[in-house]
Amino acid sequence: MHRALKRFLASILERIQNELTTEELTGLVTPRGHHPIFAGHRVSVIVSRVRTVAALFAVLTPLWIAVDLLVFPWPLWFALALARLAASAGFAALAWSCDGKGGAREAYRSLAFMFGIPVSFFILSHSLLSYYEMRGVSDAVATGYTFLPFVMVAGLAIFPLTALEGLSLAMPVVAVEAGVTLLRLDQLSWSTHLGAIWLLLLIAVVSTLAGMSQLGFMMALVRQATRDGLTGCFTRASGEELLDIQYNIAARNGAPLTAVFIDLDDFKPVNDIHGHEAGDRVLATAARAMRDTLRGGDILIRWGGEEFVLLLPNTDGTAASRLLERLRAAGLGFRPDGAPLTASFGLADRLADGCADGRALLELADHRMYAAKQAGKNVVVGCPARPAVALVP
Repeated sequence: MHRALKRFLASILERIQNELTTEELTGLVTPRGHHPIFAGHRVSVIVSRVRTVAALFAVLTPLWIAVDLLVFPWPLWFALALARLAASAGFAALAWSCDGKGGAREAYRSLAFMFGIPVSFFILSHSLLSYYEMRGVSDAVATGYTFLPFVMVAGLAIFPLTALEGLSLAMPVVAVEAGVTLLRLDQLSWSTHLGAIWLLLLIAVVSTLAGMSQLGFMMALVRQATRDGLTGCFTRASGEELLDIQYNIAARNGAPLTAVFIDLDDFKPVNDIHGHEAGDRVLATAARAMRDTLRGGDILIRWGGEEFVLLLPNTDGTAASRLLERLRAAGLGFRPDGAPLTASFGLADRLADGCADGRALLELADHRMYAAKQAGKNVVVGCPARPAVALVP
């Protein structure tokens, strides 16, 4: 049994390590650093599963009242029935109130309530059952109540959670079980109590690993859906979503946001003369060169063909121009004939240009990129306060 469990845990860890990047592996431990697109999808999954489980328990929890009525005496079964009805009402309210619009905070709050309701029921039911001496069938049913913490911790496995989140939810349940154990020392031996707590901790670890495995699988799927296979940049569809997210964040915080539209100069002859495979290599090299120069929070999107969009959060036009100068100095690679690859850049600053939304910001950057083409290519065109700047090698 012990060896089988070790093999199971090792297989989960091996699968996680083989499928994820170093950055994604860090995201399995803590939610900080999760990309906005992935974070949004994860919140939707968590809230959806909370609603499903809460709705299910809202229906199933009161059904056990019939069993309590048959095996427990009058005052006890009635008190347990009231507790069950209260728990069912809590689950129903949770299922009704979760809509996913509150983001990560709502997801955490719904998870806390999801586990808080059965923890409260467990504490109350244990205090009620401790006043009665059980025999036969009633003893068996009462023993079933003690399994609730194990069911709760095992339930963590259905949520895509990081290690920190999973253990943060499991440890309060373990603490409650330990507290209840201290109150029952006169009924069972120390070895029995310690064995129960050890089993609960083991289930918590396995459930957390299962949740991390789900999380890793989600990361791999979202990466495949949002990344361009050739360049590793975000796809246009995911880029449009990111543009809206970043613009809304910047507008809410009064922060700068700069969009840069990038078009590789004279790229069509590369495909026509040297073939599409050579063109693909040039695109991949240019994208890699841009990513190497960018900062951690910058977002590079392949908009289509040889066009790229660069989103620079918390960056005004002046700082963005300096970044583009560094990008040009580092180079974008070479054309198949050995000549340096260049690009035309159109730059739009949310605050300086007064753009009303993300689409207007990008359209302005696109317009200025065409102005850069007309100005002779290998040029950055920004807002009128910053004239076109030729980037002559």
